[in-house]
Amino acid sequence: MSKKLAVFFVGLVMVVVALVAYSGSVSATNGPDLPASHAGIVGQTDDGATCTACHNDTTLITGKEIAWSESGHGTGTAYARGTSAGCAGCHSGGAFSAMVAAGLTPDQVETGDPNPTRQDCRACHNIHTTYTADDWSLETTDPVSLYAFEDVTYDGGKGNLCANCHQPRRQFEAADGMVNVDSTHWGPHHGPQSAMLLGVGGAGDVEGSPAIHTMAVADTCVTCHTYNDNHSFAPNVAVCQQCHSDAENFDINGVQTQVEELTAELKDALIAKGLLDEEGEPVVGEYPEAEAAALWNYIFIAIEDSSMGVHNPDYTVALLQAGIDALK
Repeated sequence: MSKKLAVFFVGLVMVVVALVAYSGSVSATNGPDLPASHAGIVGQTDDGATCTACHNDTTLITGKEIAWSESGHGTGTAYARGTSAGCAGCHSGGAFSAMVAAGLTPDQVETGDPNPTRQDCRACHNIHTTYTADDWSLETTDPVSLYAFEDVTYDGGKGNLCANCHQPRRQFEAADGMVNVDSTHWGPHHGPQSAMLLGVGGAGDVEGSPAIHTMAVADTCVTCHTYNDNHSFAPNVAVCQQCHSDAENFDINGVQTQVEELTAELKDALIAKGLLDEEGEPVVGEYPEAEAAALWNYIFIAIEDSSMGVHNPDYTVALLQAGIDALK
């Protein structure tokens, strides 16, 4: 036998041995055995109780991924802001997970994320910690102290996860009856929905109170925005119909129509006064407190909360009306 042929047969034998050894570690239901570091995981047997609970031939995962990919979290570009320390905790999914694990609030994150990600499955769920269906559990459901407000806590069940980021970054502030609108990004900052639900965060003398949705809706945000496990996060009127049986849309009792009309009236008044430009951006300048409060509340409601009154109808209407009255 030639030397080359001998080397070939030795190599072939080694490949066969390797294949036999590998095939012996394959489970018909779970695929290759997990490494020793995963030993002791509940259900780690051939009965399919672990990985295949999620990774199977159903649409359990892909259906959620498709819906999520069409959501604001899935299509938006805000994750790119995650490289900034002041933005990372909410704008990057990976940084959000790190922030929650460290027990921090978004304003306490000290470093940006060099590889920011969108708010995807891993941002909200404990993915691949048990290798069972328990991996769908949420990263946190602890009550959230709103860091722009002293002694204000959002406690809305599973919706607490959302409130970690969906809260204002700042309060309205005036000095000697005047307010400095120092940039086109002036205002409560993005996602103040938790504050709106609690009836706080607006400017001026309007007193708010928690909306019925914070008390009558179990799990608050999650109940309305993931109805039937829909991960597009679009609210579903079917949730409303559980209390409002005749509801055909979100304009229940005409509240969205009223808010739309008041918002348009306030916008026109702000433009006329020179606090808002034609594109709807704040005009940098120094303004009397009452006028700046009207601008703040317009931003809070029309641009940031964006529920057209659904989150807190009474508080929304009161803030808009106060702004309109202040500009007359």
